Amino acid sequence: MSKKRIVILGAGYGGVHSAKLLHKKFKKNDEVEITLIDKNSYHTLLTDLHEVAGSRIEKHGVQINLEKIFGKKKVNVVTDKIDSIDFESQKLISKTEEYEYDYLVLGSGSEPAFFGVEGSKEHSFTIWSYDDAVKIKEHVYKMFELASTERDEEKRRKMLTFVIAGAGFTGVETIGEIAEWKKKLSRKFNINEKEVSLKLVEGLPKILPILNDKLIAKAERRLNKLGVEILTQSMITKVTPDSVTLKDGQEFKTHTLIWTAGVQGSSFAANLGLTLGKRGRIQTNEYMQSVDHKNVYVIGDNSYFEEESGPTPQIVETALQTAETAVENIESDINNKDLKGFKSNYHGFMVSIGSRYAVAHLGNMELSGFFAMFMKHMVNVHYLFGVGGFNVVWSYIMHQFFTIKENRSILGGHFSYRSPNFWLVPLRVFVGYKWLREGLNKIPQVIEDPTNIFLIPQSPLSVEGTTGASETTAAAGEQAAEWGDALPVPDFISDIMDWFMNIFFYTDDGDFTILASVFQTGMVIAEIVVGGLLILGLFTAIASIVSVVMGIMIWTSGMAPYEMLWYLAAGIALIGGAGRVFGLDYYVMPILKKWWMKTPFARKSYLYID
Repeated sequence: MSKKRIVILGAGYGGVHSAKLLHKKFKKNDEVEITLIDKNSYHTLLTDLHEVAGSRIEKHGVQINLEKIFGKKKVNVVTDKIDSIDFESQKLISKTEEYEYDYLVLGSGSEPAFFGVEGSKEHSFTIWSYDDAVKIKEHVYKMFELASTERDEEKRRKMLTFVIAGAGFTGVETIGEIAEWKKKLSRKFNINEKEVSLKLVEGLPKILPILNDKLIAKAERRLNKLGVEILTQSMITKVTPDSVTLKDGQEFKTHTLIWTAGVQGSSFAANLGLTLGKRGRIQTNEYMQSVDHKNVYVIGDNSYFEEESGPTPQIVETALQTAETAVENIESDINNKDLKGFKSNYHGFMVSIGSRYAVAHLGNMELSGFFAMFMKHMVNVHYLFGVGGFNVVWSYIMHQFFTIKENRSILGGHFSYRSPNFWLVPLRVFVGYKWLREGLNKIPQVIEDPTNIFLIPQSPLSVEGTTGASETTAAAGEQAAEWGDALPVPDFISDIMDWFMNIFFYTDDGDFTILASVFQTGMVIAEIVVGGLLILGLFTAIASIVSVVMGIMIWTSGMAPYEMLWYLAAGIALIGGAGRVFGLDYYVMPILKKWWMKTPFARKSYLYID
């Protein structure tokens, strides 16, 4: 088989998914070459752009570097802007390069549709890229800042009036974020919230028309609670730099119109000379092939294909599922197998309204509020794990829960507050000292006679007149007398520990096995090592976790004094990394992190933190 060159144009949801799937299918096939081309060096989470526009998260929350996604993968990532495609010679052409292909996956995305409304394209903001979201964020902030010093009432009203055109998912999510953000901005610039006017304008009879009436009503109530005025059956007919005019003649004086009224296929794809369906989308057959060229596969928002239920919607699930069909058929064509037709399988729809509320229709379930928002996060985590594994999921969790501003998450601010780690230094050193002292006090006994077991309760068979778990616990309590009274252990845990010890630590006649000696020696050494590491502030997180585990082990054995409770609590408090302050972790961890991130295993498995 001659070498096959597969080129994917566009690193959107469909393009990245295609590249990942192709890697899995052909990673051991040297006769297949996979190239992903995009004008940007990163993958943008378009469905989260409203969070940037509303100043909830920063750019790192919506951008994923492509080299990070495809490090050590059989995908050649190219950052270049393609100007044209020669389908006859099978080449993609940029200003400086030409890229030949045998199979082309076209996923150049979509763009806002303005429907010929006068002035809408020239005088409105869109939210279709990271740069768009940042412009909205900066503009909204500037309007509040200017309004705070503006004494002219009419000018001030224009600055504090914000209009969203289109009440689909993007429009509702965007105005929900701005409505939440306005509380902070109003406080910051000493503006009465009642002066701020938020208007959601929709030409159809209802908002979020893809959802049922029950969920729509809940969404409307939430928007109203946030101070949003909803105007349905209100077509925008004209836009100027400082006004929006509706079909019924109503006019809003404003400097801010955010256009989310519809999407169409990208103008780049629409001008390639291929047969088009509706709204600039390329017509495909059931195999996601262009009807003009069988080796050109069209996915996501670029693709126009009608099922019995109608055209495939321009949503993320469509992008992922059309990508799967395209990849499967490319593989089938290379291996001379039958192609498989596309069949959609949508799992539901979710829309967030601010940071703490969402409505969702998932299968047969209808969710709202906290649980809908939780499911939205879980869906995002599932997608991101497929894109970049642990690394990207960790980044998402940090941005959404641990570094969130103004308590804007479903968990409020309970995970977002930060305290300087130097407050934990005394606790770290003290816990380290306690473990080190315990270990050093015991090590002479271990050296003198390793078979003298004092950290493990005696077998019931070796205690005269006692049988069963309760007697074992009593014997353990006697052995722990020098520590004080033993912490109570639930019967079911005692039963498990009895079973475990009978297998590994006790002989049939009630003596200790060699494993008991090894375990005890290991525990004493661990106490010394953990204590030393905590005092030095080296590998503090690991040492703290081991400290907690040792405490749990001692407790389950029935030999833990009440003093062990604070060992456990302190160990948990120190897991966050107290060694970065007045500890060796300050020097060692950056070096290890830099080394680890360069290893092939880390890049391939995504097991690292930026």
